[in-house]
Amino acid sequence: MAQNVKVLLVDDNPMILGMLRQALTQHSHVTTATDAPDALLKAVDDPPDILITDYRMNGMDGRQLVEKLRARPATMNVAVILLATKADIAERLNMERPIEEFIEKPFYLREAMLRIKRVIDKIALEKMARSAPADGALRGSLSQMNVLDLMQSLEMGRKSGLLTLTNGTDKCEVYFLDGQIHHGTYGTTLGEEAVYKVLAWEKGNFQIDFDKRSSEQTINRSTQGLMMEGLRILDESRRDGGAPEDVLLGN
Repeated sequence: MAQNVKVLLVDDNPMILGMLRQALTQHSHVTTATDAPDALLKAVDDPPDILITDYRMNGMDGRQLVEKLRARPATMNVAVILLATKADIAERLNMERPIEEFIEKPFYLREAMLRIKRVIDKIALEKMARSAPADGALRGSLSQMNVLDLMQSLEMGRKSGLLTLTNGTDKCEVYFLDGQIHHGTYGTTLGEEAVYKVLAWEKGNFQIDFDKRSSEQTINRSTQGLMMEGLRILDESRRDGGAPEDVLLGN
């Protein structure tokens, strides 16, 4: 899954470029550039799925780079993540097409990666869906995309359908409607508890059937709230006492 999404990372700060590249390599195929003209050439030669670029750079800035890429048929649909100050972000309303995500500088690497990873997973899921078999069901392994990432991607893409998770003889079914989880089952367990039981699964398989629906509602918490609670549960179980991801970048 990691190599399924191509990211073009652009920043004229070597430290930010290096640390983001190291973090992103775990989740995607990364190409880097230290300025916008170099990034433009690389994007034309090999169009990325996602552009992550600093907003303020000498010469051609991030905004101009985005405009040039969106003016070309081969790169017009690239998802864009901008690294920008609070004042720069205010200008987003003046951009002709929406930006996928803004990362406000300075930022903590771990927090930025959580938001970037959501976009990567959304793009990965969309690419998988385009290559789905004739029956319309999307199938994969949890080694490709874990449970939490799957659910966040479905939420971000406002998808509807049935997500089925299997691990040996265990099975969990989670129903989405416009990105919101409204029903979950795991054996005799229903609702939020059914979802929490599978969040830590690292082995098994998933299937997404976008045509399946359920009228039952056993979950009232928003998907975002559910995932935040899930992240809290996972963080508690995996806490390691602090890591390099806590560094503040772009100050």
